[in-house]
Amino acid sequence: MRGFDPEIAKGQAAAAALDLVRPGMRLGLGSGSTAARFVAFLGARVAQGLQVVGVPTSEATRLQAEALGIPLANLDEIGELDLTIDGADEFDPRLRLIKGGGGALLREKIVAAASRRMVVIADSSKAVETLGKFPLPIEVSRFGLAATRRLIAKAAQACGLGGPIELRKAPNGAAFVSDGGHYIVDCAFGAIPAPEELAARLDAIPGTVEHGLFLGLAKAVISAGPKGIEVLGNLDAGI
Repeated sequence: MRGFDPEIAKGQAAAAALDLVRPGMRLGLGSGSTAARFVAFLGARVAQGLQVVGVPTSEATRLQAEALGIPLANLDEIGELDLTIDGADEFDPRLRLIKGGGGALLREKIVAAASRRMVVIADSSKAVETLGKFPLPIEVSRFGLAATRRLIAKAAQACGLGGPIELRKAPNGAAFVSDGGHYIVDCAFGAIPAPEELAARLDAIPGTVEHGLFLGLAKAVISAGPKGIEVLGNLDAGI
């Protein structure tokens, strides 16, 4: 896309989300490159006197927030969150998401579900008509990995889907291990026309810890692109 810089767009979406933050809020702090920009902007506001408390969705986000002086709390201690700001690998017109490209999907989904509002920030290249262009991450138990992969393939087949189910590797070539101590498999199923059906089948697999289909969680998406800032959904939902 001529003239479109995703890195600039990520910053624009993150800056727009900062306008939703109010003093005293309990915030879910997402993971990934776009969410990191939001955390950086938030840190600057905190340094200027803004009082908020955050719950990070990954160890990487926790380290960033601590370095910026953002007060943090444990989710069990803080209870319901007012707002979570997080990125996404894909979003469709119905605000359904694929997340987990960074490996933090389990904590991201726990935090999103504990929030009155989840707002997604993304550059416009993450918009799709049908989910599945981005491989679907699934966090799985290390025990029984081969058996779990077979059941995932069977669940996908029942939904008319197929494709490689690859164990994610770390840069050193070893299996990637999530913050929760689990493996992740990336499923190149292609277009997923019925994500709710697939999600239900994946939820029924004992070895599946969590999957990257985030359905019914996002209240809005702030998307930045060549046309500027566009909002899908309702930014005020859940207030």
